[in-house]
Amino acid sequence: TNFAAFSTTAGELFGGPLALEGMMAFMLEATFLGIFVFGRERVSDRLYMISSVFVGLGTWLSAIWILIANSWMQTPRGYEMVTENGQPVVMLVDPIAAYANPRFPWMFVHMQNAAVLSVALFMTGVAAYYVWTNRDTEFWRKTMKIGLAVLLVTAPLQAIHGDAYGRHVSETQPQKFAAMEAQYETDSGVGLKLLAVPTEIEDITDPHAEDLFVIEVPFVASLLASGGDPGATITGLNDMESEAPPVAIVFWAFRAMVGLGFWFILLAFWGGYRWLRGELFEDDLLAKALVGSSVLGILTVELGWIVTEVGRQPWVIQGIMKTSDGVSPGLTGTEAFITLAGFVGVYTGLLVLYWYVVIRLIREEAPTAPAAPRTDTGGSREVVPSDD
Repeated sequence: TNFAAFSTTAGELFGGPLALEGMMAFMLEATFLGIFVFGRERVSDRLYMISSVFVGLGTWLSAIWILIANSWMQTPRGYEMVTENGQPVVMLVDPIAAYANPRFPWMFVHMQNAAVLSVALFMTGVAAYYVWTNRDTEFWRKTMKIGLAVLLVTAPLQAIHGDAYGRHVSETQPQKFAAMEAQYETDSGVGLKLLAVPTEIEDITDPHAEDLFVIEVPFVASLLASGGDPGATITGLNDMESEAPPVAIVFWAFRAMVGLGFWFILLAFWGGYRWLRGELFEDDLLAKALVGSSVLGILTVELGWIVTEVGRQPWVIQGIMKTSDGVSPGLTGTEAFITLAGFVGVYTGLLVLYWYVVIRLIREEAPTAPAAPRTDTGGSREVVPSDD
């Protein structure tokens, strides 16, 4: 709405994937989502199950086309710049190179694994709440085990894949990688700031490494950037020709994202250990940790997108068009504010509606009545459900 110049320049390439997303994915997802949310009493159990599968398929197809469009903006390929009516325009000349650009596979695996991880964490947290407050509910015990099993796979995979993804970023967007580490000066053998705490208020908006209290793992940033050389040189932001992104936003968002990622790994292994010992449903502290972490996966996804999008500034299309050049001609600050406020209002309403539907589904569809009394073989006491 506010980026007409960008749309004019990149519409031929950017519009195609988004149109395909609407025709191929959105319609499929929206149709079966209607059945899934409103059709429980109107369709058979088999069709209801099928509808959930097609909702999932639609979202994954949607992710393919949206991430193709976004990844092309990060690493544009398969295009030529031509002039039409005196204005530079992107012309698509190689769809395969454009759609299968170098960033797409990295973004797709990382984003979709993060999505599965965040949903598994939410499932596990909700299940842990019901197990914690009503221990012998078989439905929630199974849900908790399913969510935890997915966490045990996705949480470590996200860290492993993120390590490789970081090398790709350092090669294709070095200014983003330097901002992630607040690396202003060119240096070799650079360590990874595992934990950073500001010592002064100014450090929050200008996180120079020498002004922070940091716990650093020596040489790891160089290892990450080079793929194995602990003495590799990392070019600092001060020595790059391109304008630096907003370093503080990228730096702190990256720290929070990585910190939460390690917390999810700890949660997964903690739960896995308790499960292996047969004590999964007896650990109240674990249940509280899972409940408290239930929405942190969604927050971490947002932090990842902040790193991705803010980190490529000042470019809206890396190396082709700056964000400032993509703005609609004549756009005023008031108009931009009104548009932003409108989007915030609409999406806040959608978020409230989303939580209403999710809470309704959880309360109405999932059984919470306790099962028959039995002894939990992993625990040290008999588990007897209460009368209520």
